[in-house]
Amino acid sequence: MVSNRYRFFIIFFLFATALLTLFPSCKKEEQAPEIPYVYVGFSLNPNGTQYINLNRVNGWETVYGGYNGILIFRKSLNEFVAFERACPYDPLTEGAQVRVDESDITCSCPVCGSRFILTDGTPFEGPSHFPLKQYTAIYDGSMLYISN
Repeated sequence: MVSNRYRFFIIFFLFATALLTLFPSCKKEEQAPEIPYVYVGFSLNPNGTQYINLNRVNGWETVYGGYNGILIFRKSLNEFVAFERACPYDPLTEGAQVRVDESDITCSCPVCGSRFILTDGTPFEGPSHFPLKQYTAIYDGSMLYISN
């Protein structure tokens, strides 16, 4: 014969398990709006005259490609980063294309006002909590290869 205490424990356990299964979390994870995928695969010479601003550390250039253009930043003599110019806060909004600020080490979106650090794409001001979408940038000492 099953005791009332044991029966109560079984019912409580089943009820608690059902609650945990139905409500796994009180906080919903916020996801970045999806930037449409566009194939990226090109190379350039960052030390040539065509991309003169990439000849120096903290130099930058914008190029065609990606969904809304690509921003290339030279972090050091041998390290580059490449970011999608579509603002991650609302990438489908017309004009939401990041532009480099006068400081040359930050960029901002003219639509939402979000600002990002160019060394890693981290947001530091404005409504965006999401970093800039980053592309792979490989530098072999003479050519820079950008891809996704």
